[in-house]
Amino acid sequence: MSLKTHIALLRGINVGGKNIIKMKDLITICEGIGASHVKTYIQSGNLVFQYPETALPILEKIMGDAVMAAVGFRPAVMVFSPACIAEVMAHNPFPEAIATPQCLQLYFLERPKQMTSIEQGLLQELAIESERFALVNRCFYLHAPEGIGRSKLAAKVERILNVSMTCRNWRTVMQTLML
Repeated sequence: MSLKTHIALLRGINVGGKNIIKMKDLITICEGIGASHVKTYIQSGNLVFQYPETALPILEKIMGDAVMAAVGFRPAVMVFSPACIAEVMAHNPFPEAIATPQCLQLYFLERPKQMTSIEQGLLQELAIESERFALVNRCFYLHAPEGIGRSKLAAKVERILNVSMTCRNWRTVMQTLML
């Protein structure tokens, strides 16, 4: 069986002192399910690894089960191909925002989504004047030049769009692609 390269984004680990997993432990967990050449980026929960060709939802479940068995909690796991992540980067609707990569947030959705006009309006009401956003397939892009921590839109986007997602800033995604 041929090996394929995958990128996994684990949601909600190592945030605010909760759901702590050391990256070396995460590597061991992934190797335990048969992944090879596992690399992580800082404490982000981003993994690049090789694994036999498997349907992504099955791989997400395998990884989630393995983390649960090892550390006692189950993070949401979203697995993408490097080509899919590269496509997300290529379709960035705010290319000028990469000058301040910490202000450009990429919300990876568990499934493709079309934004309704009602959802668009609700998000626009929350956005401050300097914020811009767009939804393209499985990625919600948010340029928040005044900081993600102050953004009311950032805090409510998942609830309004009603789809599970995990967020990374531009720099983190770029560094993960280079692993």
